[in-house]
Amino acid sequence: MLRTPLYDEHRALGARMVDFAGWEMPVQYSGVIEEHRAVRSAAGLFDLSHMGEIEVTGPGAGAALDAALVSEPSRLVLGRAQYSIIVDDRGGMLDDLVVYRTAAERWLVVANASNRAVVVAALRERIGASATVRDLSDETAMIAIQGPRSLEILAPLVALDDASALGDLRGYAALAGRVGTAKVAALIARTGYTGEDGFEIYAAAAAAPGLWRELLAAGAPLGALPIGLGARDTLRLEAGMPLYGNELRRELTPYDVGLGRVVRLEKSGDFVGRAALTARSMAGEIAGRRLVGLRVTGRGIARHGYAVRLPGGAVIGSVTSGTHAPSVGAAIALADLAGEAGPWDQGRTVEVEVRGEWIAAEVTPVPFIQRPTRRGSH
Repeated sequence: MLRTPLYDEHRALGARMVDFAGWEMPVQYSGVIEEHRAVRSAAGLFDLSHMGEIEVTGPGAGAALDAALVSEPSRLVLGRAQYSIIVDDRGGMLDDLVVYRTAAERWLVVANASNRAVVVAALRERIGASATVRDLSDETAMIAIQGPRSLEILAPLVALDDASALGDLRGYAALAGRVGTAKVAALIARTGYTGEDGFEIYAAAAAAPGLWRELLAAGAPLGALPIGLGARDTLRLEAGMPLYGNELRRELTPYDVGLGRVVRLEKSGDFVGRAALTARSMAGEIAGRRLVGLRVTGRGIARHGYAVRLPGGAVIGSVTSGTHAPSVGAAIALADLAGEAGPWDQGRTVEVEVRGEWIAAEVTPVPFIQRPTRRGSH
């Protein structure tokens, strides 16, 4: 398995390590519930160095990315970011991405670890000689600090290159700066995947261990903890954020999962998947599927792949993600349902098959919790 630059730090902290998309990653340190609550009440530190970082540069980079993705990266102003998706010719999702404009002719595309090779190959094929595509993943570390006290912890350690205050950085914005006593050069972004305010720091892989230790030391007096993949999943699910491989899959289009707003059909020029996505957008909800939130009212936890049906009736879909949500105090799930509009009306009762028994659940608004943040969905 692959290891991030912080592997030894995780082992020293007593983390339980697991295989995640071919990477040996920490699933928990002190425990999923304790870590989850630390992020909601104070802050948490995440190793995200397994993610893919791809740089696209050159005079034609903006237009090339417009043609490769469903969004319009060329319209980003310097220092801003956008959530995007890369699809195939049929409109099927290859990955969801965050795209940053870091200079006049430079963009950073951040991909999921499991899809890094797919995204790199697709961008190189689609962009060709129009711009330069470089995979920076192996030389880049990514550390996130998330939670209501993240700004309080990070601000004293950061000096932004434009001399602005970290607290003035808007949601879905990123600026270059220096972090820590070693003044590590980094891109600091006000983005995240927890539903909380927070930051993601991109820096050289060699500098990551020292930076990690300094951030932990600064955060510990305020209640910050290192956070594993287990709590990362419960946090993102409470926030209603989709996960590739669960809610997002190649056989689905953005319109099938409520992400049609990300697609810019009106942009000038063609882009991969445009014809298919145009047709799918015209079908609207009549196409008969919807990603919905469920709150389990019976006894049990709905897990990925469990069937969903109308009470005593036909199966209408399946659970894509499910867990017990510590901040909600109940079992919650996201489910992919098909059929007429009725099955996904808020307040509608459905049933989930849990270990051979059908238990009641209620269609509920997403996100499952409301938190004050400085950004939209990741």
